[in-house]
Amino acid sequence: MFDLKEIVTARQGENYGLHEAHVNRTLVKVLQTIGFDKVYARAEGAYLYDMDGQDYLDFLSGYGVYNVGRNHPVIRKAIEDVLEMDLPNMVQMDCALMSGLLAEKIVEMTPPHLEAVFFCNSGTEAVEGALKFARGATGRKRILTLSGSYHGLTYGALSATNNGNFQEGFGPFLPGMEAIPFNDLSALEHELSKGDVAALMAEPIQGKGVNIPAEHFLSTAQDLCRRHGALFIMDEVQTGLSRTGKTFGFEHWNLEPDIITMAKALSGGYVPCGAVVTRRSIHQGVFSRLDRCVVHSTTFGRNNLAMACGLATLHLLKEEKINENSEKAGNALMTGLRKLQDKHELIKEVRGKGCMIAIEFHQPKALKLKMAWKAIHAVDKGLFPQMIVSTLLSKHRILSHVAGHNLDIVKILPPLIIGDKEVSRFVNAFDDVLTDCQRFPGPLWEFGANLVKTAIKQKKPELKPVEA
Repeated sequence: MFDLKEIVTARQGENYGLHEAHVNRTLVKVLQTIGFDKVYARAEGAYLYDMDGQDYLDFLSGYGVYNVGRNHPVIRKAIEDVLEMDLPNMVQMDCALMSGLLAEKIVEMTPPHLEAVFFCNSGTEAVEGALKFARGATGRKRILTLSGSYHGLTYGALSATNNGNFQEGFGPFLPGMEAIPFNDLSALEHELSKGDVAALMAEPIQGKGVNIPAEHFLSTAQDLCRRHGALFIMDEVQTGLSRTGKTFGFEHWNLEPDIITMAKALSGGYVPCGAVVTRRSIHQGVFSRLDRCVVHSTTFGRNNLAMACGLATLHLLKEEKINENSEKAGNALMTGLRKLQDKHELIKEVRGKGCMIAIEFHQPKALKLKMAWKAIHAVDKGLFPQMIVSTLLSKHRILSHVAGHNLDIVKILPPLIIGDKEVSRFVNAFDDVLTDCQRFPGPLWEFGANLVKTAIKQKKPELKPVEA
């Protein structure tokens, strides 16, 4: 008899050994180096719990998946209901009820001109669909993105991602993909005027670095796309579903995109779920003939479990007033963190919208700290924020992350259900960690020195055996 609970209970704690042997041993090494090699045994709401029952405040949220918190009972009940009903699933040559119901709910919450939905499994797959829809509907081949963008890691999405760290070693990429400078309307208009651009794709707020566009950039960019016959795509994979204090990030600028991509939080944290939402005319431009009714498709995209998770999640966003709490909690976090700027000269800026927040650092003026800062950055430009993130976890049991490669930025993506207790815990812990930074030499800088040694070792070329 197969007993999953017995297997998991018996093998709990073998996580990293199993991954070292059979999965990603490089990731295992990184997690061990930065002190992230914890074994989490349980999760609920905004917290993870280790095998000893200690709580860890989760301000990473699976990179923005757990907007309604981990293991929400309403979503779990929806999955149980689907399983109990023994519904037919993924018949493929049919139109399933569950996907129709979720599509109906999605178009109710998007602008009225967006009427058609395509379901898929992930954010990067949603981006792939948006790229195909834009090219297929316009007959044009070029796609514009913005410098610093991140859209995913499959080939089309990676070709649109303007990040050398992710692209290194995987070229050549899809032709016709070009990034223009962030906030540069002149560069955008110059490219659009060539008349061969299918679409501009942008994140309302860039995930890597939490870069917020200039006030009129996106609205003017949308107007320019309209003028030159290009589509305007908003990648809402991370910003969508209340992350920024509004249902979608583009609502901060009253935009009317032609295509929206979403995923992450739509899953409720249980079953992968993504979607492309677009104008009916664009959708029909792709599925244009009877023999093209499945010209773009995905096997698991409309499965009942994913659709149930999506339906339950959208219900919770409204029922639990997630937009309002995201804005309230985010404002409280940024207010608390900005008060720390007067106390800690390391803080350059605190920015964000809702519960998508970045704390950016810069070189301090105090001589000892300046020397330590320069020493760390001489080896690797991304080590200082990793020191902060690692110490938050080891000393205060708070999970956060670095905002991107070679950025002096700590990023937080807390669940949107947090309250005053979680806000205070994070702000006080952050204050304490930055206070430790002022003690030089001290434990935090010793940890940084160990990271430096590891980084130097990693950069040394490996000796390879001579091949016969």
